Amino acid sequence: MILLRRLLGDVLRRQRQRQGRTLREVSSSARVSLGYLSEVERGQKEASSELLSAICDALDVRMSELMREVSDELSLAELAESAAATETVPVPVRPMLNSVSVTSVAGVPTERVTIKAPAEAVDVVAA
Repeated sequence: MILLRRLLGDVLRRQRQRQGRTLREVSSSARVSLGYLSEVERGQKEASSELLSAICDALDVRMSELMREVSDELSLAELAESAAATETVPVPVRPMLNSVSVTSVAGVPTERVTIKAPAEAVDVVAA
């Protein structure tokens, strides 16, 4: 299952790290507790739009840019999830069995015998 809060947190963390900034610096600038910002970055807390706006302002990043990056990550995650779900798993094939009744062998009458075997493995020749 794809969690949006985890993708959002990953993108926020990358943005902060690209700038070489610490959690403490960004949390102070955004006026958000360091612990809460850390939980948002780890995808453990859902960030409100107000909180996202404050973090984006602190990072000097437009929210639309942030959301575009999250959207790209989400698209990739969905494609990966979809590809994993559609991989074919080999299913053992059980051969179809056909019944063949034998009433004589080489022209000599015998008891009626029924043989069950895969269709491609039995050749029946009429005498």
